[in-house]
Amino acid sequence: MTRALHDTATDATDVLVPWPDLDRRHGPWPAGVGVHVWDGVTPGGEPAEDVLARVGLWVMPYAVPDAVRLLPRLPHLRAVQSLSAGVEKLLPLLPPGVGLHNGRGLHDASAAEHALGLILAAQRDLPQWVADQAAGRWEPHFTRSLADTTVTIVGYGSIGAALEQRLLACEARVVRVARRARPEQHVHAVAELSDLLPATDIVVLVLPENPGTVGLFGAKELAALPDGALVVNVGRGRTLDTRALLDETRKGRLRAALDVTDPEPLPADHPLRRAPGVLITPHVAGGSAAFRPRAERLIVDQIHRFAAGRPLLHPFPRD
Repeated sequence: MTRALHDTATDATDVLVPWPDLDRRHGPWPAGVGVHVWDGVTPGGEPAEDVLARVGLWVMPYAVPDAVRLLPRLPHLRAVQSLSAGVEKLLPLLPPGVGLHNGRGLHDASAAEHALGLILAAQRDLPQWVADQAAGRWEPHFTRSLADTTVTIVGYGSIGAALEQRLLACEARVVRVARRARPEQHVHAVAELSDLLPATDIVVLVLPENPGTVGLFGAKELAALPDGALVVNVGRGRTLDTRALLDETRKGRLRAALDVTDPEPLPADHPLRRAPGVLITPHVAGGSAAFRPRAERLIVDQIHRFAAGRPLLHPFPRD
């Protein structure tokens, strides 16, 4: 679509998306909106400068860390749609007046499934059975279970709620914890963790990374867990104190199943890789087949809202 260069942000009516052919799958775009594609990785695939100058809404490519390099070339940007739920690191990079919208809900099913998979793998000794299969061993033994355990979800939001549904189906008891107590929803405050952790069999961290959560789960919290407890992290790596976790797992007192780590990527020689009772996946909880169709539906909805001048979904506070 060709259009004269606009001079103000209010005239920036075009949209930049990460995937082509969305209109073929979801119907035509609104009249007057030019939709352009940039995936953040294809060499030479960046739109021309006159196109970038018309972009008012940018849907950022998912899992492309350096995609922010395009920001200085979007002079009339009015809103950014991230396909990630955690967007705190984007806030200081956005110019004043640019709205930020996160991917709330897009990863709920994927992350909840992965968290459940990590829990079941750890409770039922699946890594050991995989090693036995490769080694030709047949050495059955009884394992732990998920049924009848108490699972404390720290960072109870939409992903936590999705995980809770799955845990309840496995006959576990669920304790909800968030930054602030919500008594009407049976949600405890983080400040109550010292009272809750001694009765916790499995703790699942689903925390974003911000100044209030970095290192939130440290030596004190780990020490409060009973012997044999499982620590699961599907939020952000820096919310869990790696050194303190290593101290507990090396002794064999606690176990861990981690999709995120600190540092990340985890170096090949990092001692966490060799710690007993530790299962690690490479930050893939949100990346399942359920993500793309949900993300496409959100993108299409946001573009129609943008074209009609209606508020976009999932605004993220800048204060």
